Amino acid sequence: MADVAPHDDQRRFVAALGARYLLLSTRSEVWTSLAVYAGETVVGHVMWGVDDDGSHWIGGMLIDAAEQNRGVGRATVRTLAAWLAAREGNPPVRLSYHPDNVHAAALYTSLGFHPTGAMDDDELIAELLTPTRS
Repeated sequence: MADVAPHDDQRRFVAALGARYLLLSTRSEVWTSLAVYAGETVVGHVMWGVDDDGSHWIGGMLIDAAEQNRGVGRATVRTLAAWLAAREGNPPVRLSYHPDNVHAAALYTSLGFHPTGAMDDDELIAELLTPTRS
């Protein structure tokens, strides 16, 4: 999982290697790292965490360049978001992305995430809108 890497032009939006996210999650009480598999092979990384306000976050998603455009990222976000939303108390599920990352914006919007208008550093915050939360 540590050597998973994006396309070169994506490195301004995500870490150059999954190892950075792994290190962050081992040194933080907030983030939990998960490997993303395609069959028996690790093809990506994603993290989830719980903020002080109880919201649940998806972060640090990185799909290896060779595995992109195969639906792996979509399946990862869809599965993790559903799992987080179903947790006790039906917490809000959020993520963030750089405004210039049009591919991420399109993916997240298609999965039901909508910008909240808030920013985290230089990233837009989006929240999953579900039938029970509008």
